[in-house]
Amino acid sequence: MSLRARLTLFYTVVLGAVLVLFGVAVYYLVTVVQLRQVDATLERTARDLIQVARINDEGDFVLTQRVSLDSSVIVQIWDANNRLVALNPSLEPDNPLRQPLDSSNFVSSVPAYNSVTLSDVHFRVLTVPLHTDGTPIGVLQAGTSLTIIDALRNEIVRYLVVLSIIGIILAGMFGLVTGQRALTPLAAVTDTALQITRADDLSRRIPTRGIVDDEVGKLITAFNDTMGRLEKLFATQRRFVADIGHELRTPLTVIRGNIDLMRRVGIEDEQSLHSIELEVDRLARLVEDLLILAQAESGKLPMDRRRVELDTLLLEVFSQAHVLAGERVQMEIGQIDQVLICGDRDRLKQVVLNLVANAIKYTTEGGKVIVRLSKATGMAELVVKDTGTGIPAEDLPHVFERFYRGDKSRTRSKDGAGFGLGLSIAYWIVRNHGGEIEVKSKLNRGSTFTVRLPLADKDCADTTDELSERPPRAAQPERIS
Repeated sequence: MSLRARLTLFYTVVLGAVLVLFGVAVYYLVTVVQLRQVDATLERTARDLIQVARINDEGDFVLTQRVSLDSSVIVQIWDANNRLVALNPSLEPDNPLRQPLDSSNFVSSVPAYNSVTLSDVHFRVLTVPLHTDGTPIGVLQAGTSLTIIDALRNEIVRYLVVLSIIGIILAGMFGLVTGQRALTPLAAVTDTALQITRADDLSRRIPTRGIVDDEVGKLITAFNDTMGRLEKLFATQRRFVADIGHELRTPLTVIRGNIDLMRRVGIEDEQSLHSIELEVDRLARLVEDLLILAQAESGKLPMDRRRVELDTLLLEVFSQAHVLAGERVQMEIGQIDQVLICGDRDRLKQVVLNLVANAIKYTTEGGKVIVRLSKATGMAELVVKDTGTGIPAEDLPHVFERFYRGDKSRTRSKDGAGFGLGLSIAYWIVRNHGGEIEVKSKLNRGSTFTVRLPLADKDCADTTDELSERPPRAAQPERIS
């Protein structure tokens, strides 16, 4: 059974139950009101008669004055010997109504109401015992036919049943129509999902035109957003697999070529072995970087959180960078403050070394790389600025993506840095230290990478932690104006 049919059936059954309960309540209310009116009439008739009824010297019942009785009410007065001494209206001797109207309450000691059937006629009867000075002298019974009331109640039941059936039918039809209209967007979701499955096309979206901002509309919006993210993730995955293949092909080709060369000459060539060793180291670093990224993205990268003197760490990196820069690039330290942060010293050193190495690599001969460290509003701010080739504006939003290929003329280093894995790892390390990293650049004018990390507080414990699964977002890169 379809969802539309189930919803329609459910709400139709609920409506039917409500209508049944409403009908029962109406029927009961009408019955109670009508019986109260009839009982009030019978009580008033009996009271009027009792007020004017007397016993004469011969022991007979007499009325001291004339009483106007309701023509629909039958009155019987019985004496202590169960003889009918008064009857209104007068009836033929063989009429069944000359018998007690309610024999079950005939000897009752208190007034009692009862509904009885005499000669296939439904009566409401009031039985009142008569006393004089506490001595029973007879019984008064007043009754009236309930034929009209029964007919009215039957009509009410008939109308309630007919109207309920019509209401249920209309509700079912209306439910089918509205259910179809409400579930049409869900059918579109299903069709789109099936088309995506059959065609393997994640670019398909559900049209949102005319969609109401309700639960279904929010579902469609969420579905489209999910498909957008999946499309982006699959595109990233495809590019990542292609880039991995590209990164692995070069060292493997070199290794195979050197092995083939040594096999042909039949001797171990020291230069070939050294080349193989370098390529194996490169592969090992690549695999290690990929493992670090996988652990970081899954929140499983261990972090040895301790107090770190960031200024001392920067000076260490600066000394190492002098060797890397040689005479080709001028290294310079700008402002440097004493800064204490809480984090993993080795990971933070990896970030700084990566940024400085990138700056040296893409700075032309005679250029300059400047590093500085300062404090600002509770944050440590590390800046690495170069006067190198810069980054094209279209590549800036992607510099922290793995294996992103921007300007194809920019060569990659053998350790995977430079739009490879180095900046991606730096991004994750900074992000999971509660900080942010951003880049500003202008083509042929140089680039500036800025890392902001929170200063250490008293709660910085010397413990080993893991990266949180939802760290703060890094700042987006911008162009220098």
